[in-house]
Amino acid sequence: MELQEKLPVSIFTEVDREIFLRDIYQERRPAVLRGVNLGSCLEKWTVEYLRQKGGDKDVKIHVSTVPQMDFLHKNFVYKTLPFSDFVKRASERKHSDFFLCEDESYYLRSLGEDVRKEPADLSKQFPDLAEDFHLPQFFGPDQFFSSVFRISSRGLQLWTHYDVMDNLLAQVTGMKRVVLYSPQDALHLYLSGDKSEVLDIDSPDLKRFPEFVKAKRYECVLEPGDLVFIPALWFHNTVALQFGVGVNVFWRHLPADSYDKKDPYGNKDPVAATRALQALERALHTLDELPADYRDFYGRRMIQRIQKRTLCVEQDSGTTLPSSQFTKPGCESGEM
Repeated sequence: MELQEKLPVSIFTEVDREIFLRDIYQERRPAVLRGVNLGSCLEKWTVEYLRQKGGDKDVKIHVSTVPQMDFLHKNFVYKTLPFSDFVKRASERKHSDFFLCEDESYYLRSLGEDVRKEPADLSKQFPDLAEDFHLPQFFGPDQFFSSVFRISSRGLQLWTHYDVMDNLLAQVTGMKRVVLYSPQDALHLYLSGDKSEVLDIDSPDLKRFPEFVKAKRYECVLEPGDLVFIPALWFHNTVALQFGVGVNVFWRHLPADSYDKKDPYGNKDPVAATRALQALERALHTLDELPADYRDFYGRRMIQRIQKRTLCVEQDSGTTLPSSQFTKPGCESGEM
């Protein structure tokens, strides 16, 4: 018996900008887009072609002895390889050259030239390959934030997390499973910053995470040429079913000044949200001055105020705040 019902992600074909903005974007729900023109990359991006065009440019990569990478506990190491060598290794099942073990897993998340200041941009980091990729024009050029090149070993699974910007994940080669959870299920995901502490979403430890079964699980499998629209704040967890290459395109859904200007990854909480979380921390420290029974009483009153002011839930949905776990404030980089 499955712990969570697997709800399908809606699939749309022959989507242009008008259809996307009218039928998909306003709904603020994930959607798979098929038949969108991604350019010649679908035919060209073989292992050999990638190695040739990417050349010997050094790339910083994640390397792990297991395919389930965990950012919270850092079960991987960062290494640097020439891009050509990295692609060769990532496409192999067993490695004659390796860092940790012969079946280690690899993951590339491309970075800006100045990793502390500049977002990733495929056209700048890999200009020859960028010529093959057609960027879907579903948003204004002034909204563009980054285009992230991603390459994964077969079986590689990334931790569940959310981003604060909208994005399209374009799957160019290989197949990828994507599992998504609504922002309204955040309280069932045991958050630490922008990440879920539930590492194994297929066989979770329900003694540690009993509320997890209440989260609605949306799932899709991307084939080469597919895109999935992931609205800001939707949690996502990916598994590369095959050696895979993709491109994430992030853009600003909110006004530009809503975001942290010193955030090259685009996943720090909006400025107003950060201020609110900091204020909450100060309020909780103030409550520490009271005895336990008073902290309990006024903490419950604070929860009630937050529910009334912020939660967008239907009256009959039965949504409640679990008493055993809360979102931990603060945010760290989700992928480096």
